Amino acid sequence: MHSALLDALAVLFPVDCAGCGAADRSVCDACRAALGQPVIHSRTPGGLPVRSAVAYEGTARSLLLALKEDNRTDVAAALRRTLAPLLDPALTLVAVPPSRQGYRRRGYDPVRLLLPRTLRALQVARQTSAQKSLGEAERARNRAGSLRATGSLAGLRLAIADDVMTTGATLDEAARAIRAAGGEAVEAVTFAATPRYFERSP
Repeated sequence: MHSALLDALAVLFPVDCAGCGAADRSVCDACRAALGQPVIHSRTPGGLPVRSAVAYEGTARSLLLALKEDNRTDVAAALRRTLAPLLDPALTLVAVPPSRQGYRRRGYDPVRLLLPRTLRALQVARQTSAQKSLGEAERARNRAGSLRATGSLAGLRLAIADDVMTTGATLDEAARAIRAAGGEAVEAVTFAATPRYFERSP
């Protein structure tokens, strides 16, 4: 029944798979299957535990880039299902806020599309340079002091939500801002993690 419905919708609204280009699905069955990976456990430089649904490579990378750079918001539901098993109901999710430039360019927040029930408790305190070309130490310096809480987080046990764990600099900055507002940053949950930093596994 589900497959038949997708086939009918594909006739009315033609679409290609954002992962491989196959016709008639936002995310085809093969690409959905490729997202079924073991959970990746790692830590930030500051020691925050991080759980990620997939490695940031191959199909997962293509799908996330389609969401973030090509306005393929139609893939968010498939990625959201991959993230769902990582969520701890005992913790309140708080999203890492997008940069102002990124939000203006896209018109939406990718993290909020992946995890709509995240608390909007953090905001950008100052603009930072693009992280992409920076090394690990430079990323940490670039992010330091860049976030702040929107109010008191006293008594809250929080899980930080982001799309990709790269060096962990952004997650550590979010944890610092949470602690400064009286909250407890217990862990982080991300859709993907960059493979070269997996050696920080606990």
